[in-house]
Amino acid sequence: MKKITKEVYLKWYEDMYFWRKFEDKLAAVYIQQKVRGFLHLYNGQEAVLAGALHAMDLEKDRMITAYRNHVQPIGMGVDPRRVMAELYGKVTGTSKGMGGSMHIFSKEHRFYGGHGIVGGQIPLGAGLAFGDKYFKRDSVTLCYMGDGAVRQGSLHEAFNLAMLWQLPVVFICENNGYAMGTSVARTSHSTEIWKLGLGYEMPCSPVDGMDPAIVAKEMDKAIERARTGGGPTFLEMKTYRYRGHSMSDAQHYRTKEEVEEYKKIDPITQVKDVILEKGYASEDDLKQIDKKVKDLVKECEKFAEESDFPPKEQLYDTVYEQEDYPFLQHKL
Repeated sequence: MKKITKEVYLKWYEDMYFWRKFEDKLAAVYIQQKVRGFLHLYNGQEAVLAGALHAMDLEKDRMITAYRNHVQPIGMGVDPRRVMAELYGKVTGTSKGMGGSMHIFSKEHRFYGGHGIVGGQIPLGAGLAFGDKYFKRDSVTLCYMGDGAVRQGSLHEAFNLAMLWQLPVVFICENNGYAMGTSVARTSHSTEIWKLGLGYEMPCSPVDGMDPAIVAKEMDKAIERARTGGGPTFLEMKTYRYRGHSMSDAQHYRTKEEVEEYKKIDPITQVKDVILEKGYASEDDLKQIDKKVKDLVKECEKFAEESDFPPKEQLYDTVYEQEDYPFLQHKL
C-alpha cells in the first residue's frame, strides 16, 4: 500500500474539512431554497471516502454510489464549483443542471453517479466490473451502498454473479446505523451486515469507518485482490452521520446525546489529533488550511450563484434523437 505519510494526513485533513464545510454550505442554501428537492449530507462519514481514495488508482478505477453523493466526485477530481452548480440546477453543473443533488455524474473522472433508487447502483457496479473484466482492463470498481440497501434482492443477485464470474469489484456498505431512519436492529435479524458475504463465500469483514488510515489499509487489500483476479470483497464500514437522512428528517429515532457521543470520534478530529501529536503541522498551520477551505467554499457558492439556469430548449436535447425527425436540433 502507498505509505501514509505526513503529506497524506495533511491532505486528509484538508479534503475532509472541505467536504464538511462544502456540505454545511449546501445545508444553509437549502434552507434558503436555493437548492431544491432532496438533500442527503455526508457529515461524519468522510473517513470512508478519504481512506478509499488513498488506496485507489484514480487514473483507472471507478466509483458508483447512492444519492449521498456530493463529495465523492470532488474526491475523484471533479471541480467542486460544478458540483455546487449542479445542486443549484445551473447550466454550469456536472449534468447541466438536470441531475441535481442525487444524480452527480462524471464519465471523465470515472464517477458513475449517485442513484436515487435504493440499491439500484449495486448491480450497476457489478456491471461496470464485468465490462472491465470482459475488455481486460486493469481497473477496479468501488460500489457503495447504505445499510438500508442491503435489504434489497438486487444485492444478492449481484453478489452471486460477482463471485461466479470473479468480477473486479469491491462492495462497500456504509453502515451509519439508521438507513432512512430505522435502526439496523429493527430491520435485520443479524446486525453484522458484513456476514452477508459469507453466504457467497465472498471475502468480507467489518471496518472502523471513522479512521481513514484503517479504511485505507482494508480497501488496499480488497482493491489489490480484485485487480489481481481474486474477485470481489464485501466490506462493512461502521460509520455515523451527524445530520439526518435528508434535510427533511426530524431525527426522532435517536437522541442528541447519541450524536454528540459519536462526535467524540469525528474523523476530522482524529486526523487533526494525529497531525498535532506527530508534529506534522501546528495549530496555526491548520488554521491556514481552514481559511483556504472556507475561501474555496465561498468561491463555489459564488460560481453557482452567478451561473445561469439552463435554457428551456435544453430539455429537447435530452429526450431522444430520431434521424427522420429534423425539427428538433440537438446540441448536446
